[in-house]
Amino acid sequence: MPVDLKEIASIAGMSGLYRVVSPSRNGIVVETLDEKGNRFVAQSKHRISLLSEISVYQENSEETLPLSEVFDRIRKQHGPEITISSKSSNPELATFMESVVPEYDRERVYMSDIKKIAGWYSIVSKHLPFTETQISPDTDTETVAPETPASETQNEPK
Repeated sequence: MPVDLKEIASIAGMSGLYRVVSPSRNGIVVETLDEKGNRFVAQSKHRISLLSEISVYQENSEETLPLSEVFDRIRKQHGPEITISSKSSNPELATFMESVVPEYDRERVYMSDIKKIAGWYSIVSKHLPFTETQISPDTDTETVAPETPASETQNEPK
């Protein structure tokens, strides 16, 4: 898996992404994925979606592409920072999505979904490590090397 999204959640009505820390009596404790890292209890009344359970509809099939794979494709094509954002125009967003996932279902994937994907990718690429799958030529086995997120490399002492 290119990036581990099992503990990353989106909460309906709240901007940003959150790391699930632990369960509590009234819900779950989450921590914001930003420089502050504020923690709070997301109550059971909130609609919480784990990013690992989100996928993109494919055209002409009932299969879907996991969000982690979409993020991996974005990283391979555009690097850690992308030029579009949720404020980009609809044609720019559609062109971006077509370049990353050419087989996405244009009827079931809305512009609002593409805006979320772009925003989430920007947050994830700053705060979570991506892994690179490499095939060793000697043994023909795959090794996974973690990549350091940009936020960690900027604060290193010189």
